[in-house]
Amino acid sequence: MEDRLLKADQAGEWIGKSPASLAQWRYLGIGPKFIKAGRTIRYRESDIAAWLDAQTRQQTGGQVVA
Repeated sequence: MEDRLLKADQAGEWIGKSPASLAQWRYLGIGPKFIKAGRTIRYRESDIAAWLDAQTRQQTGGQVVA
């Protein structure tokens, strides 16, 4: 399976965020994993998909009801 590398604008379009938001997330250490080669930033499609899967929730509250 080929795992395409996306530019920040392409990755942002996929998840509904601007490249500036992704840059802020990189600075804060949140968001999808990324690759940095020199000044070039790329995102693997599989890393974005995994990050999106990890964001899946069933409720917004922090309490767990047993």
